[in-house]
Amino acid sequence: MDRRLRLMTHNIWNRDENSPQWAEKGFDCSAEVRVHGLLRVYRETQPDVIGCQEASVRMADLLKEGLTAEGMNYTLIWGRFTPILYRPDRLELVDSEFGTYPEHIDGMEGSFNDVRSKSWNIAVFRVKESGRLFLFAATHLWWKTEPTAENPAGRNVQEGSDRARELQLALLTDRTLEYYGKYGCPAFLVGDLNTGYLTPAVQTALRAGFRHAHDIAEEYAEEAVGYHYCFPDGFETYYYDRPFERAIDHILVYGAAPGTVKRFERYSPDYYYPVSDHSAAYVDVEI
Repeated sequence: MDRRLRLMTHNIWNRDENSPQWAEKGFDCSAEVRVHGLLRVYRETQPDVIGCQEASVRMADLLKEGLTAEGMNYTLIWGRFTPILYRPDRLELVDSEFGTYPEHIDGMEGSFNDVRSKSWNIAVFRVKESGRLFLFAATHLWWKTEPTAENPAGRNVQEGSDRARELQLALLTDRTLEYYGKYGCPAFLVGDLNTGYLTPAVQTALRAGFRHAHDIAEEYAEEAVGYHYCFPDGFETYYYDRPFERAIDHILVYGAAPGTVKRFERYSPDYYYPVSDHSAAYVDVEI
């Protein structure tokens, strides 16, 4: 019996059209072009479950069509910008829930959910071969940074952003624990949390009993952050050299027996530079 599963989180960049800056340089960042890089990642890594972030309706359609055309059978669980793809030959969906985080937070100015893209998607799966259950929760948290003396204002700056992420993740960890109480199965919370390992949001989850896959992987734990520059004005051909603690794509684990998590990795091939700024991150687990 093959008990090993590969569970992935992947921010695939919400960009459907090519940008003038890319076109001027002879490149194309449209969904129709970038989807081929995404499909290659999935073909080479063969994940059993993929929790996506920034997946537009157009890109979700292209992914499903492309996967099917290449003989990779995945079922799509709708989730606005955070859909889940899974292999129905190996897994059976038992329960699911989708939700968006509140746009406004009491006592805090401004919106903390642009175009309602910050959301969560929960799925409880049964492994067909063994009958065992596990929970997979994918999410994307608020993205802006707190003002600092060096960077006091700008489109990427908003006071209260750290607190917003902490509240959003607390909402999802609470929902995850409710499902854990119902099903009693290991839970894997994955996503672009837009915050590092040492920040209040992640540390609050760890104090609530979640473990980071990096910390409990038995065979291998990735140290790279899996992030590079890829935006409407162009892309760079190198990955950032930063310590693990500064990574913003995370996989948190709750209620798993010792030895469940075997590997924690990020997939960062050279061909991926013009595909998305976030590398796919995944765990290999035995349930």
